[in-house]
Amino acid sequence: MAETAVKARGRRPGRARLPGILPRGRGWRVLLSVLAVAGIWEVSTRTVFTNPLIIVPLSRVAERTAALAASGTLWRDIYTSLAEFALGFAIAAVVGITVGALMAVSDAVHDFLTVWVSALYATPTVAVAPIFIIWFGIGWESKIAVAALLAVFPIIINTEAGIRACDRHWLEVARSFQATGFQTFRMVLVPASLPFIIAGLRLAVGRALVGVVVAEFFGARSGLGLLILSSSQVFDTAALFMAVIILAGFGALMVSLLSTLERKLAPWRAHSHD
Repeated sequence: MAETAVKARGRRPGRARLPGILPRGRGWRVLLSVLAVAGIWEVSTRTVFTNPLIIVPLSRVAERTAALAASGTLWRDIYTSLAEFALGFAIAAVVGITVGALMAVSDAVHDFLTVWVSALYATPTVAVAPIFIIWFGIGWESKIAVAALLAVFPIIINTEAGIRACDRHWLEVARSFQATGFQTFRMVLVPASLPFIIAGLRLAVGRALVGVVVAEFFGARSGLGLLILSSSQVFDTAALFMAVIILAGFGALMVSLLSTLERKLAPWRAHSHD
């Protein structure tokens, strides 16, 4: 009885499993979810929603994907958009973590920058993209700038919040061991704020992708945003959905990779959820 009680206390509340219904492991559940949505999409678009100008079967999207991949234009568009995203996201990560840390440890920096962070964070993408197109042209530079600008603010806000939320008892312990300011920052504040920082990075993924696509709407030589725009203009619904699915899949992959990074860098967070 005692052993049974201990095992029961170790389980998460509300997570009782039904043996034999679902395979074990989160990966299987994710796969089942994707297959279920794909099946519903294919069946419903062949039986209920049959207007090809609104939505097409997933099999037709796959056929269009194969055709564009064979022509080479799809790979060029994917490379352009993902390269712009990667550079913009990297710039946002470096700047965001640095500025957020400075705002957290310095009241003067916080007071000077907080109004600009709040104002620019609330600025719509469609208001920023044309300005950057004018400044930097229709090349990569404008797309990288828009992606970096949109992605940097969730990182700044979460980094600052994470450092300020550090348990004061930990800081007192560090002071009692006569740790220097840099040692306290490196060994206490940074590890404590890691979950917040990675949460900011996860939020920034979506904003950076939105920035790239919207900037490509206003002017680009290639890219998934341009593909979405041109496909919508000629009612190529299959190509439009293909580009959207690629962007959504890449975003989900990035968020999953960041979650894995959090488990590696902050393993105590994973254990706290078990």
